[in-house]
Amino acid sequence: MKKVLVLCTGNSCRSQIAHGYLRHFAGDRATVYSAGIETHGVNPRAVAIMAEDGIDISHHTSNNVNEYTNISFDYIITVCDHAKESCPNFPSAAAKFHHNFTDPAKATGTEEEIINAFRATRNEIKAYCKRFTADYL
Repeated sequence: MKKVLVLCTGNSCRSQIAHGYLRHFAGDRATVYSAGIETHGVNPRAVAIMAEDGIDISHHTSNNVNEYTNISFDYIITVCDHAKESCPNFPSAAAKFHHNFTDPAKATGTEEEIINAFRATRNEIKAYCKRFTADYL
């Protein structure tokens, strides 16, 4: 079984969404982890927009990348530029992938506008995870 780590700055939103979709699309073909360079807690809006799509991430925790240094990953996916730049030498022989997704947690405006920003990022991450799973898992 393949081991996949999704890495972001705070492990609160983009990495949590990717974690949920990778686990969903991979099924029993992979064990998926997510972590951040920092831990900011799981964003409630991320939980809500994933629930809209039938994916429950309410049980996820926000983890620091240092918790996983003893795991031999097959793939590491960074989902923001800051994580890629701040953690380029994660101690692993894993194949590394990067895609900088817009951070919906930085969205401003009305609640509807903010939720729509979360949905847009969710949909981009969903498409990426579906392709990644088909190509590598």
